[in-house]
Amino acid sequence: MRFDIITIFPKIFDSYFSHSILARAKEKKMIEIIIHDLREYAKDKRRTVDDTPYGGGAGMILKIEPIFRALNDIERKTQRVKIEKKNRIIIFSAKGKLYTQDDAIRLSQFDSLTLICGRYEGVDERVAKHLADEEISIGKFVLTGGEIPAMILIDSISRLIPNVLGNSESLKEESFGSEKKEYGDNLEYPQYTKPEKFLNWQTPKILLSGNHQKIKDWRKKHSQKNA
Repeated sequence: MRFDIITIFPKIFDSYFSHSILARAKEKKMIEIIIHDLREYAKDKRRTVDDTPYGGGAGMILKIEPIFRALNDIERKTQRVKIEKKNRIIIFSAKGKLYTQDDAIRLSQFDSLTLICGRYEGVDERVAKHLADEEISIGKFVLTGGEIPAMILIDSISRLIPNVLGNSESLKEESFGSEKKEYGDNLEYPQYTKPEKFLNWQTPKILLSGNHQKIKDWRKKHSQKNA
């Protein structure tokens, strides 16, 4: 799967995508992450990508022209045509649809995703209306830009791609999503590891019993408590 990220801070992503599971997935060509510096698509010498809002107000707004040129360049370089829902353009916004695990599952079915990261006071509304396929929010709060939401989306989708996670059972036992049918819609059960006892805090004895049915029942019960 391919991810194209449009941003004015391309170096933000270097560290996050260079470690652990995502780094291995990139090395094995399971995912491809391409960063596009929005300023490369500005036309003036100062590489201006923002301007003041019409009607007045604080802050600066990202302009539509460089974003339009970036999207056209991505499509030209990859020779992609939007057919059979294989590609998707997403912009991040506090007023967008709240992102859930079901969205991660849905978006993982696409061949490629183009992610537009806003900054400053926002992005010209015409980008969301006419260029993006959907507008996504990761929560009811405001961030300084769309780069962190882009990382969240890529992380949550990449781990759903076959063989990206070393253990496929990890997906089935997680808190959210369609795979975890055994425990309904509840949150994941509590997890423990060695040592068995730390200070006066004891691992539940049932988890040490070796009785798989009792452990299964305990996990189901305690996942419901967290819901």
